[in-house]
Amino acid sequence: MTAEPPTAAPAPAPALTPAPVRTTVAEIEGALTRVAYLAGRARQHERLMAVAGLALDRAAVSILRHIGESEPQRPGVLAVRLSVEASHVTRQIRELERGGYVVRVPDPEDRRARRVQLTEAGMAAVERIREVSRRGMGMALAGWSDEDLGQLATLFRRLVHDFVAHAEDQLEVPPVS
Repeated sequence: MTAEPPTAAPAPAPALTPAPVRTTVAEIEGALTRVAYLAGRARQHERLMAVAGLALDRAAVSILRHIGESEPQRPGVLAVRLSVEASHVTRQIRELERGGYVVRVPDPEDRRARRVQLTEAGMAAVERIREVSRRGMGMALAGWSDEDLGQLATLFRRLVHDFVAHAEDQLEVPPVS
């Protein structure tokens, strides 16, 4: 009878190293960072407000545009969707109410709660902001073909969808050496 060879201990699992980022993904990230910076800088916002004939800060514009793209929202829902603190949204809503851009209306699902809704002035402001933004975008993309614009629109819709779908995914970051 022959003895069986001793069983070797299982080899340790290889350490997981994050997959390298593809060059094209790095280029896209850099381009989006640059576009976000250019679109979000104070000077650009001031220009947008001057052309639109409005005196609103960037946070107020974000809230107005968000409400304008959806049904009336509770302030807490707006805060979550805008990734800001609820107290920040509450302060902005108070200012927007004083300016006549929004009103609080009863929440049909909970009589104790209130939703924020655009007034006629708020709807007009959102439309002016959209129009000025679209004109600026149109100027920047004037040299693009209809085919290129269609592809860009399709890819941006896909990008936004995927960003939303993976917004809460756990990101693995390599340890700092």
